[in-house]
Amino acid sequence: MGRFGYRGAGPQLILQAFLQLLVNSGGRIEREFGVGRLRTDLLAVWPLPGGGEARYVIECKVLRPKRSLQGVIAEGLRQTAEYMDVSGAEEGHLVVFDLRAKRTWSQRLFRRRKTVGEADIHVWGV
Repeated sequence: MGRFGYRGAGPQLILQAFLQLLVNSGGRIEREFGVGRLRTDLLAVWPLPGGGEARYVIECKVLRPKRSLQGVIAEGLRQTAEYMDVSGAEEGHLVVFDLRAKRTWSQRLFRRRKTVGEADIHVWGV
């Protein structure tokens, strides 16, 4: 994997493929969705009965050996909250892919809820 410049693409593409299965009955997934001059990794859009749509920001972060989990989460929360505000999303999700070596699934998997300003964000460790 070290030969490629963007190693976060693999986990993000797998997540996108999974989410596509969920939205095949009417919703859609937007990749690198431009919100102003910012770009959220994924934006899930689901039509609402009677018109309109629900929007869900999904920001992906990769945890590498020289970074701390807390630092990656703090950076991701700030970005996710900003993307939610600009895109008008009602829900935000931050997915942290732990690519550090010798980590068990029980060390990698978690779910937390954080609040940044007005934004309620689900944080997922994978």
